[in-house]
Amino acid sequence: MASHTILPSPSVFPPKPDGGANRPLSLRPWWTPATRSVSTTLQCNKMYVPGFGEASPEAKAAKHLHDFFTYVAVRIVIAQLESYNEEAYADMMKFMENHSVDDGDKFCADLMRESSNHKALALRILEVRSAYCKTDFEWDNLQRLSSKMVEDRNTKVMRDYLSETTMKSEN
Repeated sequence: MASHTILPSPSVFPPKPDGGANRPLSLRPWWTPATRSVSTTLQCNKMYVPGFGEASPEAKAAKHLHDFFTYVAVRIVIAQLESYNEEAYADMMKFMENHSVDDGDKFCADLMRESSNHKALALRILEVRSAYCKTDFEWDNLQRLSSKMVEDRNTKVMRDYLSETTMKSEN
């Protein structure tokens, strides 16, 4: 019995630049340009919220929560200092008279630069802020409470409007 070896036939086309190894199988000839149609419509089921510039509403809310976590951390540290370190407590209260906690990062940065004792307080606030955010804050409760508050307040506004308009129409 004779054995036959089948050799690949030579191609009349030049080889592809990368040998074609990294491309998926395509049914179009390799020499035709690849065209991609880009859809201009968004396939998204979320509302478009104009007026927030580069940040989303969620990013703005995250910034407010970040500053709120600083406020909470400051309150926790103050309560701790009050019970075991009266000198540090007095330093912290004096610092707070002249500095707002509205911008949490600025507050901590200013506190760090005040003195070495204040630097230790700032580091403690940063540590508590992070721990509170990661372990103690109840994120699912926030969503539940926020949704309930929106529903309750919407109902109140509609109920108040209805009572106003029915009172006017009766007069």
